[in-house]
Parts: sequence; C-alpha cells; structure tokens
Amino acid sequence: MRTAAKLARKLLDYACSPSVACVGSTTEQIDNLIRDAALVNGAYPSPLNYMGFPKSLCSSINEVVCHGIPDTRPLESGDIVSFDVSCYVGGVHGDNCATVIVGDADDVDNNDDDQNKQSATAMEDSSPYLNRDWRSIPYKTKFDSDEEAERFATARRLVQAAIESRDEGVKACRPGGCLSDIGRAIHAVADAYGYDTVRHYRGHGISSDFHCAPFVKHFRNEEKMQLLPGMIFTIEPMITEGTAECHEWDDDWTVLTKDGGRAAQFEHTVLITETGVEVLTVP
Repeated sequence: MRTAAKLARKLLDYACSPSVACVGSTTEQIDNLIRDAALVNGAYPSPLNYMGFPKSLCSSINEVVCHGIPDTRPLESGDIVSFDVSCYVGGVHGDNCATVIVGDADDVDNNDDDQNKQSATAMEDSSPYLNRDWRSIPYKTKFDSDEEAERFATARRLVQAAIESRDEGVKACRPGGCLSDIGRAIHAVADAYGYDTVRHYRGHGISSDFHCAPFVKHFRNEEKMQLLPGMIFTIEPMITEGTAECHEWDDDWTVLTKDGGRAAQFEHTVLITETGVEVLTVP
C-alpha cells in the first residue's frame, strides 16, 4: 500500500505542477500524461474503465465537485481544478486528490518547458515544485483587473479551506477513536470559513479493492464504527463556496454544485496504526 500510495502522490504532483496544469493546456492532455506515466512506472491508472469511466484521472473544474471527465477545453487563468489521481500496482490501489488554481504561479515560465507536457518520463524532474506541498502558497501578484484579483483571492481561500478540512480530518484519526470524529473535524473547518461540505460523496476503504468499507462521511454524523489498527481508507472532503447540494450530468459521472458555486477537494489515503495515523500518500 505504501508503494502504491507514494506512486499515486508522485503522479498527482506531476498533474498539478504549474508547467502541466497551465493556461492553455487541456485536461485531456494531462490525462494522457498521467496514463503514460503510470504505465512507465509499472502501474495501471485505477479510474480507466472502472465502472465505465473513460479516462485515467478525474478532473473537476470550478463548479464541478468530483468525477469530472477530462476533455479538450483549454484551462483558463483562475480556474480551480481538482485532479483525483489513483493507480493500481502490486495488487493494490493508491488514491489521492488535490486542487490547483491555474495561472497562480508567477515564478514559473510555463512556455519554456513544453517537454514536461509531452513526456511521461519527465515526471521525475519536470518541476521544482514536485515533492513539496506548494499548492496552498499564492504566487501571482499582478492582475489585469480588480475582478481578476478577487477571483484569485476567493479561489485561494476556498482551496486553503479544503486543505485544512482534509488535514483536520486526518488529525482526528486515532486507534480507538470513532469514524464520526473525522466528519466532525471537517465540518468545523467548513463552518469556520462559511463554506459547506458535500454529503453525498464519501471517503472509502481501499487496498486490493478500489472502493470498499469503511465509508467516511465528511460532515457531522452519528457513525459509531471504531477505528482500529490496520484500517486503511481515504479522507477526501469536497468543500463548496455555496450550497453543498449537487447534481449529476447525464454522462452519469460529472457532479456539479446546484448553485454554480465553486468546489475544492484534497484527499489522502491513511492507515490507522497502533499509536495514531500514518498518511500513505506522501512524496
């Protein structure tokens, strides 16, 4: 599980690097990169053909909450994009997700390193940001209008809330604790920011099965399952600017907020240990 989770994290960092998730790139191009990089590393992209899903990662932009299907729409400056990246290697799955703000990286020249977008083997050294949780740090300082500045400021706040929600959920994990402790911790962060947390989609157990029990609610609930050493599951809150109510497109995958508000998501795969919790999706 550690091997699969580490590779999933490496693939996620590759997808999120500013030279890949940049203005003008398409999520279909990024999907192709991640598929090829997984194969080069002896893994299979878990989402590909899973229950009919047609791509190798989920890419959810702005008001898309989760399960977005990569397509040919060019990414625009200020887009919020969540990449959910999973891989199957050694008989088990690794799973994680992160949200980036397209164009929020002034100190990276996205035009001088086109090889990064075209070579799966470039994953190892394509960006100075790999293996570092750079996503919560704002870089862009020059804006064309007050409206653009506001768009980035509100996007950064939403992304930060999603990071904190995931991390507080992880901190709530301990042997002998209760599964509902996780949702309570996540919901408290959403409340503090004035945001909401999606109820319909949940974290899940993971190993040789991609999705299995326990299923982790990211909101206050009365689940009574005790957390025991050896349990492995994901914590992946989806935080929304407005209402957490959402609906699904007729492609049977893409989930959007009902009010058009933006959403952000971060995910770790964690292991309950004898003394606490271990995050498996680390660099």
